[in-house]
Amino acid sequence: MNTHDGRAALGSAIRRLVPLGDEELSTVTAAYSPQRVSRKDMLQQAGEVNDHEWFVVKGCLRTFFIDEKGKEVTLSFAPEGWWVGDLASFSQRMPSRFFIQALEDTELLAIRSADKERLFTEVPKLERAFRLAVQRHLSALQDRFVNVLASPAEVCYTDFLQKYPGLSERIPQQLIASYVGITPEFLSKLRGRMSRRG
Repeated sequence: MNTHDGRAALGSAIRRLVPLGDEELSTVTAAYSPQRVSRKDMLQQAGEVNDHEWFVVKGCLRTFFIDEKGKEVTLSFAPEGWWVGDLASFSQRMPSRFFIQALEDTELLAIRSADKERLFTEVPKLERAFRLAVQRHLSALQDRFVNVLASPAEVCYTDFLQKYPGLSERIPQQLIASYVGITPEFLSKLRGRMSRRG
């Protein structure tokens, strides 16, 4: 991993949320450690307390849970430039309900809970940046739940395409179907219908 490029990408993502000076930004990015995971590896298992939050430099992860029928339900994806982690487990030190899996060989920058808390003291503006990020994430999750519960499958699939541009060519169709809340067979028919309409 080119750690410099990864930290530059992280810095750009943070500066999109809040303006930080060069020294402040250097303090923040230095607190992150590079990490690699291979395709199909689990970054986090359900039942574990999540002590890290990750920024995706290259590759893609997915967060999922297993429902009462034993079926995997994809909650979200995290391609380049996204943060991932179980917020409740990370901040409240409680066992996670989610699995996080690499869908591709993935390069990450990781930060521990204690290091993030320390940064909030050292760089106070950072707390606002992450509060904004959490607000956006929760808003996106609310939209997703409303779509899954109340919108036709085509609306949910269109939402996926808009939220994750280019990802449909990189990940298995059954995972997209799991995210949208339909079967892979129905997704195939839906894609065909949308393609014919142009």
